[in-house]
Amino acid sequence: MTVSAQTPRDRPTLVLVNAKIWTGGAARPWAEALAAAGDRLVAVGSNADVERLVTAPGAVPSSGQLRRLDAGGALVVPGFIDSHVHFLVGGMRLTEVQLRAARSRAEFVERIRAYAASVPTGTWITGGCWDHQNWGGELPTRDWIDRVTPDHPVWVTRLDGHMSLANSIALRLAGVDANSKAVEGGTIDRDAAGRPTGLLRDNAMALVGRVLPNPSDAQLDRALRAAMQYVAQCGVTSIHHMGSFADLDVFERTRSAGALTTRIYAAVPIHQWKRLGDTIASKRFGLDGRGDEWLRIGMLKGFVDGSLGSHTAAFTEPFTDAPHDRGLLVNTEADLETWAAAADRAGLQVAVHAIGDRANRLMLDIYERVAQANGWRDRRFRIEHAQHLAARDIPRFGALGVVPSMQPYHAIDDGRWADKVIGPERARGTYAFRSLLATGARPAFGSDWFVAPPTPLEGIYAAVTRRTLDDQHPDGWVPEQKITVEQALHAYTAGGAYAAFEEHDKGVLAAPRLADFVVLERNIFEIPGPEIRNVRVRMTVVGGRIVYSR
Repeated sequence: MTVSAQTPRDRPTLVLVNAKIWTGGAARPWAEALAAAGDRLVAVGSNADVERLVTAPGAVPSSGQLRRLDAGGALVVPGFIDSHVHFLVGGMRLTEVQLRAARSRAEFVERIRAYAASVPTGTWITGGCWDHQNWGGELPTRDWIDRVTPDHPVWVTRLDGHMSLANSIALRLAGVDANSKAVEGGTIDRDAAGRPTGLLRDNAMALVGRVLPNPSDAQLDRALRAAMQYVAQCGVTSIHHMGSFADLDVFERTRSAGALTTRIYAAVPIHQWKRLGDTIASKRFGLDGRGDEWLRIGMLKGFVDGSLGSHTAAFTEPFTDAPHDRGLLVNTEADLETWAAAADRAGLQVAVHAIGDRANRLMLDIYERVAQANGWRDRRFRIEHAQHLAARDIPRFGALGVVPSMQPYHAIDDGRWADKVIGPERARGTYAFRSLLATGARPAFGSDWFVAPPTPLEGIYAAVTRRTLDDQHPDGWVPEQKITVEQALHAYTAGGAYAAFEEHDKGVLAAPRLADFVVLERNIFEIPGPEIRNVRVRMTVVGGRIVYSR
């Protein structure tokens, strides 16, 4: 049994017995009961161990209230850590137009028409998460939707967030027309006559983004509440948020009110490294400047390239279906190295989005040079997505100590069509979970919500089976990269904790770590892999407090 030293405030306030607890710890991976005092675990062990702790003289809380939970043999795991989300956008998207499930051009148009009819004239129609692969790969244009949105500007994003569609009203408000100049690191799609089709990719998306009305504080606060409620249903107790400085204000308001139910590690844009350093020095977020167990800062997020689905991922060789196109760089190599080196010297963590094999190699090269120049420290550089890797670059993650922050759901989503975009040979290095683990790398799993659902059990299913969403790969797409349930669980718990320098507080159920855990409806260690995606969360506990139960 792991037990913390007993003090008056260590008296249990919550116990859970008759469980099958996967602790995630190497020394004692399984237990059957746990006890928490306030927000931390004070014991993890057998039923008898915990009962002795509860019945020991003076062990009853002074209030007389001790919550007892009987798991009835259910599986309990550490709280899931989603290591890559866009939390506020995800919360906002819950109330915006829903296009992810649109399976045809007609359904795409009809969903936008119906949404436009439900909101006042002049309201911006945003959200979307559309996927043109659902209807065969034809990209939408403004001509599809202009007739059903004559009184509403439309700006709906592809599910990967790297390409969006505007209608004619939105283009006019943004000043985008046939005379608009090309955008470095982005694309304005045009028809044969040079007229913008309404599709803007990567950096070009800012042309419309800058004229979007800003949401109010009340809207943002509602989005945060909605996001927290949603992920609690999925068993997520902590998230790594990729966002902006403005997002910190939203999180801080809720933290100050004592209303956070999801723990947040928040990243800001990499080019703002100096501002982040100054913010930490100001001690705004706590005595060490970086926050507390509910809200922490210290990470910077950058971009090398775009996405595979938008053909903006950077590859060393051309796309198979576009032989004159190798993707693009969202930022220059020189800028990325300047920012990463300065941030690292300031003691900040650097996390950079890289999708294509060229993008990943470029970022690994930068990390290697920065580490050599700045000297040894426990820096935990991250590559967000690490999606398509050349075989010779895979061992570098382990050798350099770079954390591959990966999203298993993307593998079974993109796997429906990736072979025709990059060919089956390059696809072998896509989401190379098993190969990365073999190099000693420490993956951290997440969802990339709003891009994909923040459902760790679906992510575990994806990593274990690699069955694509269209069921066309029953034995798995790139099956040699499948991993075990335990390996996937570890990446969603201890892996996420390590990626945020929080392994002493999270990721393993042991005293005196935080009392964040999840009770599952079925034991995912004992059921066939294809059934994991259908398992539901029975209860989510954060800091010893039940935040979701069914």
